[in-house]
Amino acid sequence: MAAPGALEPAAGSVPGTKVELTVSCRNLLDMDTFSKSDPVVVLFVQVSGSSEWKEFGRTEVIDNTLNPDFVRKFVLDYYFEEKQNLRFDVYNVDSKSCSALKQDFLGQAFVALGEVIGSQRGRLERPLTGVPGKRCGTILLLAEELSNCRDIVTMQLCANKLDKKDFFGKSDPFLVFYRSNEDGTFTICHKTEVVKNTLNPVWQPFTIPVRALCNGDYDRTVKIDVYDWDRDGSHDFIGEFATSYRELSRAQSQFTVYEVLNPRKKCKKKKYVNSGTVTLLSFSVESEFTFVDYIRGGTQLNFTVAIDFTASNGLPSQPTSLHYASPYQLSAYALALKAVGEIIQDYDSDKLFPAYGFGAKVPPDGKISHQFPLNNNVENPSCAGIEGVLESYLQSLRTVQLYGPTNFAPVINQVAGIAAQVTDGSQYHVLLIITDGVISDMLQTKEAIVTASSLPMSIIIVGVGPAEFEAMEELDGDEVRLSSRGRYAERDIVQFVPFRDYVDDSGNQVLSMARLAKDVLAEIPEQLLSYMKTRDIKPRRADPE
Repeated sequence: MAAPGALEPAAGSVPGTKVELTVSCRNLLDMDTFSKSDPVVVLFVQVSGSSEWKEFGRTEVIDNTLNPDFVRKFVLDYYFEEKQNLRFDVYNVDSKSCSALKQDFLGQAFVALGEVIGSQRGRLERPLTGVPGKRCGTILLLAEELSNCRDIVTMQLCANKLDKKDFFGKSDPFLVFYRSNEDGTFTICHKTEVVKNTLNPVWQPFTIPVRALCNGDYDRTVKIDVYDWDRDGSHDFIGEFATSYRELSRAQSQFTVYEVLNPRKKCKKKKYVNSGTVTLLSFSVESEFTFVDYIRGGTQLNFTVAIDFTASNGLPSQPTSLHYASPYQLSAYALALKAVGEIIQDYDSDKLFPAYGFGAKVPPDGKISHQFPLNNNVENPSCAGIEGVLESYLQSLRTVQLYGPTNFAPVINQVAGIAAQVTDGSQYHVLLIITDGVISDMLQTKEAIVTASSLPMSIIIVGVGPAEFEAMEELDGDEVRLSSRGRYAERDIVQFVPFRDYVDDSGNQVLSMARLAKDVLAEIPEQLLSYMKTRDIKPRRADPE
């Protein structure tokens, strides 16, 4: 039996949260002469970064109704960081045997999955369109996260009379868990700690998501290998046994004992019984709250933009400037803003985004400002939607003088001050800073971030242009937790990405935006959850109908 090799689970091997969509329609067009329509809904999913649509699935056909409630549901993998565009086409099916949809077209609706999840109680109603001169009725979508995706198992195991593998001692046993795949292969999903020099180890309790253990299929085989640890990595195989989530869960009220078998020994030795036993001491399941739970419970994401107007960006009128918007394509600043903003805005109910500039001389007195409203309204710096932010940004480029220095702290403190006003979990703030270079107020920025790390907020920094961004990497606390004056950040709340890493070689701006948004937003759900956990804030239950 081969040693397990790399024992850590592969990153990204576990699917994202699964969301179940329930579809209903109301007041559909009546296309049948002697009865009502027989509707079916076909779901198409847009391929990420392209204009191509692929059919994902269909509901059943329901006879003779203009107000169908479909039983067949759509189960989709959900990723907060991606714009998942969906298209629902509704048809009247005259012949059930007809596989092609050459039927009467009743209308269609385009939505993003994030819009459904971000809507009140995960319920979204949209008008159907597409039949000229006709009112096509509405489609109702209900998003529900599948419960088995958020269940967390805690279990503890011990072993008895394992085979002795070490010449001068006993064994140093550990367990490796694998979940089976549909093609018959196995994927590692957990490894226990090593218990030194014993044939009767008791391992520490550990937790694992159900989806990592069995992908939500309770009867899928879970294989467990028992190894004797060796310092050089050539761990000795002691034996194996198989079980399933369902079998493990039945053991909650009693000890379950598994025989550890070594197939090679079994073939060689006639009197071979086993290589020891493993006992399940305890097994419990609880639901872990997810990002979707909080959004459906009413947590609002509030999106604020801060754009770098320092002179190092170059004169906006020159093609060499990072702010230059040619007639043919958006500037790097506008691209980054659209990429991130178009996803975030699905989760913001009022679609109003405060937007600031920093590092410019601002009219009428030409004073340098590091937090001037792009819409020139100090009392209300909010813009309507991402298009409104873009419009105000382009207007500001025509009225302010690019200057310097590059100070981040004022705008971070501005958003932190607002975030500090509501800390009960109903509001969460995301600040997007788009900049071209070196921070001038590094000490103050670190101090501001450390303070903000205890508040319900995250900071995304997108670096545009060719500059070196080492200082930004320091602010992004993935490797080393950020500190200021001996005080450490409570949470990692900064995500930094250099825009140049996402520019598509073919010049495809849609693909560049999709890639950027995916990486930039990947950490937001975890950062939101880390805030809620540290404050022991549970999601509010969605209001009943």
